[in-house]
Amino acid sequence: MDCRDAYALSEFWRTVLGYTDVADDPNEPGDEECMILDPESGHSLLFIQVADPTPGKNRWHLDLRPCEGRRDDEVERLLQLGASIVADRRDIHGPGVGWVTMADPEQNQFCVLRSDEERKAS
Repeated sequence: MDCRDAYALSEFWRTVLGYTDVADDPNEPGDEECMILDPESGHSLLFIQVADPTPGKNRWHLDLRPCEGRRDDEVERLLQLGASIVADRRDIHGPGVGWVTMADPEQNQFCVLRSDEERKAS
């Protein structure tokens, strides 16, 4: 993912997703490339610092579904980590069944959906 501050954005997403740094190559402030890994699957995300801002809408978009707990609790956690709400669509298809569109610290948008537990309960 191209970004303005590879370290800061990798730290945000590492915390959001529960990922880790590469064991023998930890990310440091000022690094121009920062990789984070899912400790279970090994899936990785690479953040590359570029000088050019992203023109228009971001080219990638994640939909996040909490593994535990409720969507609204996850939205609050993400706000405390530095995300912002772009659009609140929690009631778009009826009370509490929609999603929240958020932005990370570099304004890349992503959505927070209801957890599987919440979907099964409705």
